[in-house]
This record gives sequence, structure tokens and C-alpha cells, in this order.
Amino acid sequence: MSTTAPVTGSAAPRPPTGRLRAPTLRTVLGMPGLSVLLRSGQADLDRPVRWVAVSELEDPSPYLEGGELLLTTGLRLTAENAREYVERLVAVGVTGLGLGVGLTHAAIPEPLLAAAQEFGLPVLEVPEPTPFIAISQAVSDLLAAAEYEAVSRAVQAQRDLTRAALAPDGAGAVVARLGKELTAQVVLLDAGGRVVHATPRDVGRLVEAIGPQVERLRGHGANSSASFDHDGSFVVVQPLAAAGRVRGYLALARSTAFTVADHQLIGVGVALVALALERPEGTDLARRELRDAVFALLVDGSDVAGLPVAGVGWHELLAGPVRVMLTDADEPRLTEVLDAVEDLAPGQGWRGVARHDDRLVVLVPDDTDTHTDAAGDGIDAVVALGPELPWGVSDPVTADGGLADGLRQASRALAAVGVVGVRRFAELAREGIVGLVDPDAGRGFADRLLAPLESRDRGDLVASVRAWLGHNGQWDAAATSLGIHRHTLRYRMRRVEELLGKDVDDPDVRADLWIALAIRDRDAQR
Repeated sequence: MSTTAPVTGSAAPRPPTGRLRAPTLRTVLGMPGLSVLLRSGQADLDRPVRWVAVSELEDPSPYLEGGELLLTTGLRLTAENAREYVERLVAVGVTGLGLGVGLTHAAIPEPLLAAAQEFGLPVLEVPEPTPFIAISQAVSDLLAAAEYEAVSRAVQAQRDLTRAALAPDGAGAVVARLGKELTAQVVLLDAGGRVVHATPRDVGRLVEAIGPQVERLRGHGANSSASFDHDGSFVVVQPLAAAGRVRGYLALARSTAFTVADHQLIGVGVALVALALERPEGTDLARRELRDAVFALLVDGSDVAGLPVAGVGWHELLAGPVRVMLTDADEPRLTEVLDAVEDLAPGQGWRGVARHDDRLVVLVPDDTDTHTDAAGDGIDAVVALGPELPWGVSDPVTADGGLADGLRQASRALAAVGVVGVRRFAELAREGIVGLVDPDAGRGFADRLLAPLESRDRGDLVASVRAWLGHNGQWDAAATSLGIHRHTLRYRMRRVEELLGKDVDDPDVRADLWIALAIRDRDAQR
């Protein structure tokens, strides 16, 4: 992305109202159990604390980035260097200084407080019983909570934008949702620069401001964007392009700078609006894309109540449990099977079909005999449409909350099929732990564990391990099964321990070896 105009003359960015911010000095002072006291800087308690640093250096500024709460016992702090010390901390942007009393200094030195008052640096007194690590851990927990909240908000915002895109007027709904999420003015323009949607409606001044930028972007195609400062607001303008063709422009403005997370959300909104503009309503492509989006929301655990799912192939989707069927194939075969599924009447056993992660997913009613676990009509009907393909089938799950589990089960069953055939997740469970292990991961595990043995003999060591484990470590029985003397077997097992660097009497090691051999047996049977 190239920027046609830089953002200039702006104040430091602040998160919009309602968004969780980094903890502040006020937060630290209010934490129970720390007993930290404020000695200077009452007016600056809302400064954010972006990290806690501990240093006893006379000049720690080269190792600071700004925003830290610096903790020190003042080991090298004197009346003579206090003013210079504070001045350096302020220059680098330290949020506050916490001085631990009772060790180097019985109380905070007056020259330090005087310098802090002069330069506007908040000073906190940390009593001797309060370890610095307790403050660091408390702030770290708050920062982690803030980061988790930010990620959760971003994920939820993306879900909400996707849901908005499913509305009859997807472009307008995304514009409205984006404005609400970012607390911003949002304008959607067509390719000619005319307003299509706007939130709020009174954005005349913004439209005037972005007009010249749109003209400039029009000459750069789909690979340019603009960001600039206008009348105290931060403004971004993004082209809406699909298949290399610009269909319009999306502009956003607000009084605070857009964060990295905000720009990511804007990117999602731009993609959804561009798709809505490119996709004529009512076409097969629109219907399938809508259906795929609804399925993705269901897998993600979102509530789709009220979404326009009718008419897009979800026949009584939320009515009762379903089984998830999954297959993988090259194009155009996957599309051919999708078309064939859609041609089945709803009563012939399918309830929903979608593309997900470049694979085909079919939901069928759970009409299986729970006593025999025989395949139901729905599974048979769908498999008959692609008998040369591999199919994985999940256990019964609920369509309004269990599709993520069903998809994982079907994916695991599909991985166990091979080239062609049908595998059900329940069958894998009956095969024990080996049946539930991903084939590729299991093969890699077995290869890594057994490689030292296989590279040193003609199979004698692996055969000895198999016999010894099969006879529960009984030397005579295992040796007899191999046709060797028990002393020979003991020698081979000592050699196994040397090569593996493991004690074969350890139950965990025995279990790993047995599972590795079972995986080899499973692969040999395929």
C-alpha cells in the first residue's frame, strides 16, 4: 500500500471511548497488597504504564523505550545527580519512578522530589515489604488482560462485520457496523466518487475533504490508499477492488488515530464491502458465498438467529443433530459434487452443504441406528455422488453449537481414509489411541522414535522390542518367541537403551514404543 498523504500535526493517539487501555499509575496505586504511595505527580496519575523496568544504573535511559514504570532502590542516586537523573528519565518518556525505601534510602531524597516536581515526573514510594517482582507481576497480569480483551474484541468485531455482510444490503450494513465498532464516520463512495452509504448521515464536510484524495487514488488503481489529517480528524481512504477492478472507495474519519488493530478491522470491512459490490444478489455465486459465510459463523460458534439463511440450501439446519461429512478433491471435481448434492431433494438426506477451507462439507441428519452405528440414508446418498473420493464422517453433533467439534472429527476421520472410502470418527475411537492419532503426526512420531534402532541393525532390535513388550517384559517368553537365548535378548535391550537414551523399564518409554509399533502396523495394513 502506498500512502498519498501523510498524517501530520496530530496529538498522541488515544484509544476510542470504551476500549480497554493499558493500566495507569492510578491503577497501580489502587492495587491491594502493594501498599505503594504517591509522593509526587498527583496530576499525572492517568499516564499509561506499558511495562515495569527495574534498574540500579545511574543512567538507565539507553535501555528504556518510554511508558515504563521504573523501579529502583536508588543505589547510585545522590543529592548531586538527582536532578540530572530525573531529567534523563523524563526525556526518554518514563511514565513514573518507583523508589524502594528502607534499603539504600530510608525515605525518598528531597532533591529527587524537587526535581520530579520541576520536570513533572510522578514518584511512587515502594515500602520495603513490597518486592519489585510483585509490582511487575501485577502490571504484567493487567497488560495480559488488556491484550486478551483487545484480541477478543477484534475477533468479535470481525464476526459482527461478517454477520452484517449477510444482510440483504450487505455493503450498507458493513458500513454502519464499521462506524459503530470504530466510533468513526464512514462513507462508501462508488467508483465515480458519489456517496452510496454513510454513517452518520451528515458527512458532507468529510466528503468534501476526501474528494481530492479519491481523484488522486483513481490514478493509482487498486494498490494505493490515503491517510491524512483534516480539520482535527484522522482520515483513511481505501479503494474497494475485486479482480483488479476498483468498484468504489471506503473512507473513515475520527478524532483519534487508528491503531494497528483498527486498520486490521478496516481491512476486513474493505474486503466484505468489495465482495458485496462485486456480487449481484440472487445469483448462484451469491447464494453459495452466503451459505459458506453462514457455515463459517456456525463453526465459529456465532448465533445465526435472524440471519437470511432461508433459500440458500440450509434445509431446517438447526432442527436436531447432524453428522458432518467432509471430503477433499481437486477442482472441478469438488464443484461437481457440490452441484450434485444441491440437486438432491431435501428429503433425500442432506441438510446443508458448504465450502470450508477449500474442502466440501455436507451436513446430514443423524438418522443412524444408535445400536448398530450403521450408515444412514443421508450418508449413503451423499457418498454415492462421489464414490471415488475419500469421506470423513463425524459423530452426531448439534448444528447450533457443535459444528466445530463435528468438523474436527470429520477432518480426523478423513485423514485416516487414504485415497478413497468412508471412515467414521466412531470407528477410529474403537481402534484405540492409535486410531485417534493423526496419520502424518503419528508416522512422524514413530519414525523419529524408531530411527536410531532401524539404522543400526537388520530389524533385530525392533523385533526384540516388539517381542519383549508383547510378553510384558518376561525375558524367557520373549526370547523363546524370537528363537534366541534370553542373554542375547538382554544384550539387545541394553543396546536399545543406549541408542534411544531411554530406560525401557520406564512405563512412559514402554508406552511410546508400543504406540510407535502399533502405528507402524496400522500403516502397513493400508
